[in-house]
Amino acid sequence: MTGKTLIRLGALFLIAGSLPMTSASAQTSTAAAKADGKAFGREKAATAQTAASTDPDAERIPNFNDSPSQSGYFDNPDAMAGAAASQTSAHEGYRAIRSSIDQRVRFALVDLDATIARSKAISEDPLSYTSGMSVSGTQGRCVPLPSATASSTRYFATCNSGFSASEEQKSCNIPLIVTAAPSTRYTYWCSALGTNRFNRVDDCALFDNAQCTYAGEMPGICLEWETRPNNQRYCIEPGEPITILSCPSQVAGGTVRGTTNENSIIATRDGSQCAPFATDPDCAQNSETCTDSDPVTRIVNGIAVTQPCWTWTRSYACRTFTAAEDCQMLAQTPGCNLVREDCLTDEPCRTWERVYDCPVPDQPASANQFICDGDVYCIDGACETIEREANDEFKDAVVALNALDQARREFDPNSLTLFRGTRNTCSSKVFGVLNCCKGKGFPLIPGISLLVALGCNTQELLLHERDAQGLCAYVGTYCSDSFLGVCLTKKKVYCCFESKLSRILQEQGRQQLPKPWGKPKTETCAGFTIDEFARLDLSRMDFSEVYAEFTQAARLPDELEAATQIQQKIEDYYANAQI
Repeated sequence: MTGKTLIRLGALFLIAGSLPMTSASAQTSTAAAKADGKAFGREKAATAQTAASTDPDAERIPNFNDSPSQSGYFDNPDAMAGAAASQTSAHEGYRAIRSSIDQRVRFALVDLDATIARSKAISEDPLSYTSGMSVSGTQGRCVPLPSATASSTRYFATCNSGFSASEEQKSCNIPLIVTAAPSTRYTYWCSALGTNRFNRVDDCALFDNAQCTYAGEMPGICLEWETRPNNQRYCIEPGEPITILSCPSQVAGGTVRGTTNENSIIATRDGSQCAPFATDPDCAQNSETCTDSDPVTRIVNGIAVTQPCWTWTRSYACRTFTAAEDCQMLAQTPGCNLVREDCLTDEPCRTWERVYDCPVPDQPASANQFICDGDVYCIDGACETIEREANDEFKDAVVALNALDQARREFDPNSLTLFRGTRNTCSSKVFGVLNCCKGKGFPLIPGISLLVALGCNTQELLLHERDAQGLCAYVGTYCSDSFLGVCLTKKKVYCCFESKLSRILQEQGRQQLPKPWGKPKTETCAGFTIDEFARLDLSRMDFSEVYAEFTQAARLPDELEAATQIQQKIEDYYANAQI
């Protein structure tokens, strides 16, 4: 039964209780009453619709003024209370109300019962006073309202693909190979000017390929002498210097100036054992130490040879790569779609992160609630169908109003931006157990317990909670710790906001502008400028994730149930008043 019908019937009963009863023939006919009620409803419905869609003015609203004198209170509402208090004693209306309260007649409970006794009699047996008209009806079609917990929320889940790296220490020895034997060396003289009549020595070019060693130098033949008064001769113009060479064997065409006997010692390092590691690009030399230096002097082929070290040990760190992947679960999860692959290391890329777009697991739903239309109400066999058209624009209007309210609360006057977020990060081991980046896809309480056990910090736990509540947008991932070109630990970057609506506006608004997220290492979660926000088209955005929350907050009780509750409260009131 509609609220207007209840009001009209209630008025009928009250009038009947306060006036003497008349015969049924004196009452308005059923058809006329029905027609009058419908006309009254149409008139008020049209008036209400016009009032809702027309700007207010003085003709429709008494004393309306679009520039009231009280506009000074808009920015300082607290001043209104003080002004009102100062005027109460002299205000005629206030004095009248106070006088009315003080002089109000007090009625005894028994007098009230006597006054409404006839109305109660009618309410207990209304058919006796309505010419036998019966009130009945049936409910029409009922449509379930969306559950507050069910949503189309999705989140970005990540997994890893590539190689896992391990390091193995390798070592090898480098011995000193020494050969020693007696040998004869041949001495030659040569001049850079070649054989000439002055020095009479060999040309030095003759020994270029003879493996000779430089053994010294001596003056050449004097080109000019001078006799002093003491009859001594002095060379006043020396000739070209003569180079002395020591050669391991005789040189054809050269003049041997002398021979010497000595021991020939040749020492070379044998690095053949280390060659495989030195040429392997996945091995890096760590150190080289002398491991054999005592004694420093040793007998080789009967000759004493002294060397500071006879053997070295060289160590290498060699890496091995094993193919690894932990994406099987996401790839097999219904509803999860591969969005992209991001390389976390430098080229050649050895660690890839795969990003999947997945639905959040369903949460327990509340009891179903319905809205019904087509209810049929009958009075004495004459039935009317009450059609109610669902308002499919309500959710959009509520979202728009909340967006404007959120913009007002999150406006930053310093930077003149809206919906600024905060940067949050969490870390996880690649192909490891520690994962401090659990969010929407994991239950809150059990997930947090596991994160604490694994050693995640407080900020990461807070990020987990906020992401699970739908307040954070995933920006991207970067490698924070690598080894041998393989990422060991990665950091996921999120921008978190004050509300789920702010997050949706940021995510979908950036796609419209376009204004993509920056690189994960440098993204600052900046808000929209006023110009950017003005360019957004909210009608193109998908707010289904928050529709259920808004409709749940604005859900109205069932009309018939409300009427029953009102009637029960009235009866309870009078029942308690008689006690």
